[in-house]
Amino acid sequence: MAEDAKSSGKRPGPRMRASEAFRSAIDNLSAHKLRSSLTMLGMMFGVGAVISMLSIGAGAERRALSIIDKLGLRNVVVRAKDFKEEEQREIRKKSVGVSPRDVEAIREAVPGTLLVLPRLEIEPYKILSGQGKTSAKVYGVSYQQTQLIHLSFTEGRFLDGMDEASHAQVCVLGAGVRRDLFGVAPALGQRVKINDVWCEVIGVLAADSVGASSIQGVSVGSTANEIYLPVTTALRKFEQDPLRSPLQEILVQLAPNASARDTAGSISALLDRLHGGASDYELVVPEALLEQSRETQRLFNIVMGCIAGISLLVGGIGIMNIMLASVLELTREIGVRRAVGARRKDIRFQFLVTSFSLSLLGGLAGVVIGVAIAQLVAVFAKWPTVVTLASILLATGVSMAVGLVSGLVPAIRASNLDPIEALRYE
Repeated sequence: MAEDAKSSGKRPGPRMRASEAFRSAIDNLSAHKLRSSLTMLGMMFGVGAVISMLSIGAGAERRALSIIDKLGLRNVVVRAKDFKEEEQREIRKKSVGVSPRDVEAIREAVPGTLLVLPRLEIEPYKILSGQGKTSAKVYGVSYQQTQLIHLSFTEGRFLDGMDEASHAQVCVLGAGVRRDLFGVAPALGQRVKINDVWCEVIGVLAADSVGASSIQGVSVGSTANEIYLPVTTALRKFEQDPLRSPLQEILVQLAPNASARDTAGSISALLDRLHGGASDYELVVPEALLEQSRETQRLFNIVMGCIAGISLLVGGIGIMNIMLASVLELTREIGVRRAVGARRKDIRFQFLVTSFSLSLLGGLAGVVIGVAIAQLVAVFAKWPTVVTLASILLATGVSMAVGLVSGLVPAIRASNLDPIEALRYE
């Protein structure tokens, strides 16, 4: 400031206020609407890309958490593998597959387990009622299933111990199955024929918000298209393919202090002995799936953030380019302002405010674009998206920072112009 006073021989004028700088910046941008709009495109698409990508990533994370919650974070799942008929015949010479014997062995021999529950799938060729028919997946499950997996009901109840002990011919319907079989009529107490067995409806599940999904190659079906029977009823009253495993899954709930990885290792060692070394099962550890999902999500966010960051960088280069052109256009005006006492810092401030305004306006428009893209993805791709305040603040914050940095070089160049040479400039 002292240098400015000495060089001009005058007392410096009053300092430019921020409100004046912003008004001047808006006037300059309004005077060149097309140029300003084209300059802001880079910021708009960059911010929009950041917000939409982060919202897609957040939606994927929420979806993964919903699936893992359905599996049960503190559970270990033993699943029977599917093979071609020739391979199954060879494997059955060594092992009968995942069976009730495995359930009892895990209960007795593996420490740190609270519940060990069987689950088998029946292959239905017909499911019908007096009002309609449908196709669905039919499972035989333990009455303790609800202690491992949360299920909500709109009608009736789930299976109980008496149903399982007496091999009762009762069933619980998913929301979609209920709609197909009974429409809007009451379902409780009605009878459903599954293959050649008539079952009484004792409960109807609420609609499942997760839907059929998969994570890390592990699929989790929607309850809407499922029917649950007592596992004892399914084993005794329905025919099964002798080459298939008697059970399709064993659900193991762990004690709070038990390690999922260590318990899974103990289960694997036990089943290897029981199955004669046949690799006809697989272990699913939801806790490990959660770690893998989060790691994948972090990599996705980093990659998408870098791609979106390139858009912001391009936008910043566009702002710098247009501001450098403005220095040439406003050279004479800068000279006049310097001649009447404007400080160099005032000139720098004016150009920084203009570049900041460009990035701010582009960032706000980018927020609208990003939210719109996220909503379109949710509607047309049927993929959940979550627009968070953090993603909006991050994207707009980075865009404003890029705008300030981009305007720094033009601002310094403008402030260093010699007043006399600037006044001579044509």
